[in-house]
Amino acid sequence: MSRRDDVVAQPAQRHEPPAPGWRIPELPTGEPYPEWTADRRTVLIVDDSLTVRMDLHEAFEADGFRSILCADGAEARAAFSGAHFDVAVLDVLLPDADGVELLRELRADPRRESTVTVLLSSEAEVADRLYGLRTGADEYVGKPYDAGYVVARARQLLGDDPFRADDRTTVLVIDDSLTFRERLRELLEPEGYAVLTANSGEEGLRTAADRRPQAVIVDGVMPGIDGATVIRRLRLDPALRDIPCLLMTASDDYATEVQMLEAGADAFVRKQQDLAVVLAKLAAVLRTSAAQLPIEVTGSLHGPGKVLTVTADRRRLGALGDALRDDGYDVVAAGTGDDALDLLAAQPVDCIVLSTDASGAEAREICRRIKEVPQIGDTPVIMTGDDDEALLDCLAAGADDYVRAADGVETLRAHVRGQIRRKQSLDESRRIREELMRRELDAAGERAARQLAETRAALVEELEWRNRELEAFSGSVSHDLRGPLQIISSFAETILDEDEEPLSAQVRHRVERIHAAAERMADLVESLLILARASRGELRRQRFDLTTTVWQVIGEVEAREPGRAIRFTVTEGMTADGDEGLVRVILENLINNACKFTRRVSHALIEIGWSGPGDNPRYHIRDNGAGFPSGQSIELFRPFARLHDAADFPGTGIGLTTVHRAVERHGGEIHAEGEDGHGATFWFTLPPVHRGPGRAT
Repeated sequence: MSRRDDVVAQPAQRHEPPAPGWRIPELPTGEPYPEWTADRRTVLIVDDSLTVRMDLHEAFEADGFRSILCADGAEARAAFSGAHFDVAVLDVLLPDADGVELLRELRADPRRESTVTVLLSSEAEVADRLYGLRTGADEYVGKPYDAGYVVARARQLLGDDPFRADDRTTVLVIDDSLTFRERLRELLEPEGYAVLTANSGEEGLRTAADRRPQAVIVDGVMPGIDGATVIRRLRLDPALRDIPCLLMTASDDYATEVQMLEAGADAFVRKQQDLAVVLAKLAAVLRTSAAQLPIEVTGSLHGPGKVLTVTADRRRLGALGDALRDDGYDVVAAGTGDDALDLLAAQPVDCIVLSTDASGAEAREICRRIKEVPQIGDTPVIMTGDDDEALLDCLAAGADDYVRAADGVETLRAHVRGQIRRKQSLDESRRIREELMRRELDAAGERAARQLAETRAALVEELEWRNRELEAFSGSVSHDLRGPLQIISSFAETILDEDEEPLSAQVRHRVERIHAAAERMADLVESLLILARASRGELRRQRFDLTTTVWQVIGEVEAREPGRAIRFTVTEGMTADGDEGLVRVILENLINNACKFTRRVSHALIEIGWSGPGDNPRYHIRDNGAGFPSGQSIELFRPFARLHDAADFPGTGIGLTTVHRAVERHGGEIHAEGEDGHGATFWFTLPPVHRGPGRAT
């Protein structure tokens, strides 16, 4: 792709397009643009130079874009309001508008947030670039420019994957003969290959970087760089080095074949041979091509690159720019170190060329400052100058390379390519190591998760087995332990009721203690069985009338203690979502607990109610009894824990533990509030379970 030197703004004028879609049609204000602009990637090109518009149009159309062309700001604003486009290339100097102002208008439109914008201008000073970038441009390209760079950079900013346009195998044909390129296209396309073409080695490298073909067929002898050089450069590129390459030549020299294969070619074909040999060798190299790492490779050496040149000598700036621009780089010129650092803070570059000029010390200081910045310190810096003895001083200042000005621009270009290649190789190696490490960590995490799952499954199985054993033990306790206790209690009652042989006071006291201990042991066994049932078994949740259940429990309590006068207050309309049998156990224990601790109160009062949101209320049972020491509420729910003397308030010490287990099984929480001598309140929740359609609620 040739470099364009047209930087002179031309008067706004209308030209008939040489092909459909060349110029945007004139439409009445407000009338929408044709829908064809939205069916694939579209670029809006705004420039008052017909030469520039034609150049960019051809480059973008060759890459698969549709183009909308505008010669001035008025046409651009009309396109803003009605046309669909993914990329906008805006000239900064227009006869009726400022490109930066157009950019600001574009960025102010919410519909254009994702539009990629490229500013194109002959005003390429650092201050101009910074102004455009800070206004919102994604890229700023100075004139003279390289159309291939503009297109490739637009693709890069879009985040497109142009490497696989379809499912066909893509083959790039590089040959300076149009006739031979078309012969190969006619040969390959009927066999199912997608064919890309390039007429020079330089264009072929750029096309390979932009489109990433699966194979390359390259002519051995071409103007500019030859086929062997093309293959060598592909092999040096981290992103392209594994592409299979066929090299074709008209030479019959055996030494030529050896040289081409040593250059890195995968196969060698003579043009005098039947072209069917091309198909056979192409299929062979594709079949045996090196397996790729399962890691996407990014950043080709021959893709869009940006080089920053730093020197106070305007003449040398121009010479450096022209030399590097011939390699397809976008060249940014900075006159001072401050300008260079300001630009690097706003936009990274691929390489920095720093001229020592007359004052080598000043240039070395600029190099040190650049290398001290963490974000840009890895960017390769090549210093160049007239002093042959400056090499060691420049490298000590942090430069990556030094090129004598007397060695010529070709040497400088080779050093720039080498430093960029080195940087990309290091970055690629680092990225692959990081990716492999991340994958290894992911694999280790998966192994750990699998081992954890297996361990958990084994523990669950063991827990289920132990629960079954516990259930069997509970049944044994229920049958085997309560039976002997009942016998002990019955015989103790018989001895106490025996009238024929009166007992002495001491014997009667001992038998009464045996009877009381047996009764207490029976209560304790019953409490443990209730606790075990509260901790196991399947929950049968449903919504039920909690108020009704509370009154039923109160009725049972009053029946057991007919002589007590307790005032119960129960909120009407309470409901609960839970296992009704288990919730009844909660209520029985809490209400019995409240009754027990209000025995010494003259006017016992127990309140049962709820509060909070209707979908997850808090239930409470409040009494005005003995209470408990403040700050010790957590002790209440521990098995056999006591905060009062058993002689004053007898019990097994299991009831509140059972309540705690039952509430937890419902996914709820329970806590107590109280003060010694001033009553207690127990709060608990029974969060509802979200059920699927058709299930009971």
